[in-house]
Amino acid sequence: MKNKNIKTLDELLDKYYGKPGTESRNAFEKQYENFKFGILVQEARREKGLTQEQLAQKIGTTKSYISKIENDVKEARLSTLQKIVEQGLGGKLHLSIELN
Repeated sequence: MKNKNIKTLDELLDKYYGKPGTESRNAFEKQYENFKFGILVQEARREKGLTQEQLAQKIGTTKSYISKIENDVKEARLSTLQKIVEQGLGGKLHLSIELN
């Protein structure tokens, strides 16, 4: 028996941000990707046992800049993301392109 008051995530996104491909939905999804990257950086940094200050020193930036990326206050350039992941965290950055 399905509860009619329960909505899927897609149904809620459609309701509040519009259908996929609309301007408002695209803006939401872009913002979500930035937020998600910040969380991934934060989790990886903590897993490596680094403070924001230590990560910043490894890539030649400031603690404030790392904090802004982790908290979705600032968008980072691709070259900066590569530095954070590769030089700062010792990992590899993987990108993909999804065509509709």
